[in-house]
Amino acid sequence: MSTNTTTERADRKVRQGVVVSVSGDKTCVVRVTERKPHPVYRKMITSSKKFHVHDEANSCGLGDRVRIMETRPLSKMKRWRLLEIVEKAK
Repeated sequence: MSTNTTTERADRKVRQGVVVSVSGDKTCVVRVTERKPHPVYRKMITSSKKFHVHDEANSCGLGDRVRIMETRPLSKMKRWRLLEIVEKAK
């Protein structure tokens, strides 16, 4: 039995990235770039990861800067949804 009497859920992860593909209907691919020091050598390393994002209104365009939030599994690949478009591509 759980000792937690409240039904709170954990905060969902929020990331910011750039749209690199507008693949299917209501789907886009967002690249999130992160800079962190190497665990041993302390040199700054840039790493990136691509996320498949649910875009309900098909409002994303290639090169847009967007904020995404973690959500329940929506399909085989989609675990994130679009929160807002921070900056439209020029």
